[in-house]
Amino acid sequence: MKTNYFKQALATLALLLLATAAHAYDVEINGIYYNLVPKAKQATVTYTGEDPWNRSSYSGAIQIPATVDKDGVTYTVTAIGDNAFYGAIITSIDIPNTVTSIGDYAFNGCSSLASVTIPNSVASIGSDAFVHCI
Repeated sequence: MKTNYFKQALATLALLLLATAAHAYDVEINGIYYNLVPKAKQATVTYTGEDPWNRSSYSGAIQIPATVDKDGVTYTVTAIGDNAFYGAIITSIDIPNTVTSIGDYAFNGCSSLASVTIPNSVASIGSDAFVHCI
């Protein structure tokens, strides 16, 4: 009986993990993907795919807005998450002064990145945030 319970619990856990791994973001707004923190009304720019090491759907010039709206709630964009633009073919990025942190490897491999605007509000830049950028 314990074996069946264990198998059932393991199967349930596997289904929950698959459901949460369906995508790595909460919402896409105007081509930018975000994870939202409803209680704090904050948003973090994130990556677009299921696999954080295999995504490059961002391209061209990116302008991150200071706020985003979802279902009538305004969220302040406060961070660029780990690996957010990993391998993206972006040419420029404009970061608003609401952003206070840039995550580890945020722009790793963005070899087309020619222009970055980082405001004074950014207090921390993660490890290798711009590694393999030219």
